[in-house]
Amino acid sequence: MAALSPTSSSAEIVAHLRMLGSEDKRQGMRRYGIRIDRAVGVSHGVQREIAHRIKRNHERAFELWDSGIVEAQFIASLTADPRRFSVEDARTWAGDFDSWDIVDGVSDLFVDTPHWRELIAEFAADEREFVRRAGFAMIAWSAVHRKSEPDETLLGFLPLVEAHAADPRNFVWKAVSWALRSLGKRSELHHAAALRLAERLSASPDRTARRIGRESVRDLDGPKTMARLARIAARSSG
Repeated sequence: MAALSPTSSSAEIVAHLRMLGSEDKRQGMRRYGIRIDRAVGVSHGVQREIAHRIKRNHERAFELWDSGIVEAQFIASLTADPRRFSVEDARTWAGDFDSWDIVDGVSDLFVDTPHWRELIAEFAADEREFVRRAGFAMIAWSAVHRKSEPDETLLGFLPLVEAHAADPRNFVWKAVSWALRSLGKRSELHHAAALRLAERLSASPDRTARRIGRESVRDLDGPKTMARLARIAARSSG
């Protein structure tokens, strides 16, 4: 990895990824439900190390994305400048989504853009499986990362959760559940609202909504979540 630096070109980074690639790692990714068609077999940890070494370069990030190699695309998401990311840029990248891992990685970037709320609404309404997943992955990430957002902003995403809780597609319902549980862990206020929705969904006649509701109730009522909320409350009052 010593060969890479902030001045490395996208071609040099892609070549380095190919050199590090492992067929064993590619096949290991498959076991987690990750598509490996565009992968060379480099772990996320190594990808993050590369991103740290080469630093942010917005133009190069788009070159890395256009390589089509999924590891290069994840590094692109770590080295792009979210402040310079447009709605159209996000739509273009989302149009390339084909696996849950790249969706979840890039959604973390999208949450840091100025357009994050607009993108959540748009992507959640999109019928494409991985684009819709991106909308709910963004909700989950926003509950963690957008710490200064007013409560009503995050609580405003709960109707989206309810509206799409019946989508039975594997990579959608799991993201909807992730979003609901993440919102519920943000604070005691969010927990109460998310738990009410989870309980309502758990009684739904729809099988997928019911599954999301029951899973979320278990998590939100669990001892780890309650301990987390107690720590958050203690910090707030301290």
